[in-house]
Amino acid sequence: MEQIKPGKYVEVGYDLFRIDEDGTETLMHQTDAEEPEAFIFGVTRGLIAPLEKDLDGKVKGDAFDVVAKPAEAFGEYDPEQIATLEKSIFMVDGKFDDEVIKPGALIPMMTAEGFHITGLVKDVNGEQVIMDFNHPLAGKSVRLKGTILLVRDATPEELQPAHGCGCGCGDCGHDHDACGCGDCGDGCCH
Repeated sequence: MEQIKPGKYVEVGYDLFRIDEDGTETLMHQTDAEEPEAFIFGVTRGLIAPLEKDLDGKVKGDAFDVVAKPAEAFGEYDPEQIATLEKSIFMVDGKFDDEVIKPGALIPMMTAEGFHITGLVKDVNGEQVIMDFNHPLAGKSVRLKGTILLVRDATPEELQPAHGCGCGCGDCGHDHDACGCGDCGDGCCH
């Protein structure tokens, strides 16, 4: 059986739990064999460090059960990630959509640099919208419990980004030098 090591394509099925200060665990996300999480070990960025360390050397069928503190998982909660934005940013055809832009709503947005982010609407008042751009699990410990579903050599295509903009899309039909990750269309960029 192939072992997980740098450059291997890996698929895992797992449950992600938020761990509250009192030790209570709440299921936040779940994958399975039909919709596994796939990555190139040692290449794909963003893998939670304690999970990456635990997976190293494991094989298909092995289980994992890892706890990560906030700094090792989704980071500490950062009050600097709260932004006050003008309502005019959210106008569509001259109207503010108060059915979509309301407290508790998760709103997909894009930074000035072209990165896709999601913000949580904290409050709408007067001419302003208060948004929280922290990860929903920022400041929380998490537990990942699951099974390794597949380990194989990564293909050359899987090891390389599809084009220069770095978003990984390759079949969007746009000039990739000018792509900017916002011009690719539905389903293309992550």
